[in-house]
Amino acid sequence: MTWSYLSAAEAVAALVADERVAAVWDRPSALERMTVAALAGHLARAVTQAAQVLRAPAPDAAPIPLVEHYTRSAWVGADLDDPANTMIRDTGDAEAAEGPAALAARTRAALDALREHLATEQPARPVLLPWTGWALTVEDFLTTRMLEISVHVDDLAVSAGIPTPALPEEVLDPVLTLLHRLAVRRHGPLAVLRALSRAERAPRTIAAI
Repeated sequence: MTWSYLSAAEAVAALVADERVAAVWDRPSALERMTVAALAGHLARAVTQAAQVLRAPAPDAAPIPLVEHYTRSAWVGADLDDPANTMIRDTGDAEAAEGPAALAARTRAALDALREHLATEQPARPVLLPWTGWALTVEDFLTTRMLEISVHVDDLAVSAGIPTPALPEEVLDPVLTLLHRLAVRRHGPLAVLRALSRAERAPRTIAAI
């Protein structure tokens, strides 16, 4: 999982440093109410914030299951004006406030630090997510970051009008497995089964988040 995450994080560092992203920095992104800059900042936080979380001491709280993390999260299914989503946009703006070159440099520095840190990290160690108040294992936390990266590299590439970076199978397999579990929890197994196997009876959506 460690090396899978680092592969995903490398894609983030490369994309936020792409001059074609910088060229459309202040334009609207593919996501409603987010500029390209805010989206790039939000994506970069899957690396910069991860470095901060993993450096923190282990909490006293026991880690919760991965799927429960999403069922507890306020942003899942929330309106764009919900405070949870407003905070996501605001933190993305703040992360990108110094411009594309500074964001690219900070993301690359965080990735370099993560390479060193993760070489000795323990997958089962609990880590606190300070923006939620609960803990996950390192492995589950990195899976959440890979999901964020997989979704938002596509958003950012589409926003810049460039091809979406191809992420390796080692990244996509756990991400798609997690999305499947979340879709089943949200829509039920029959809806997911029909969506994947019977076009004539497929539901309108099986969006997981």
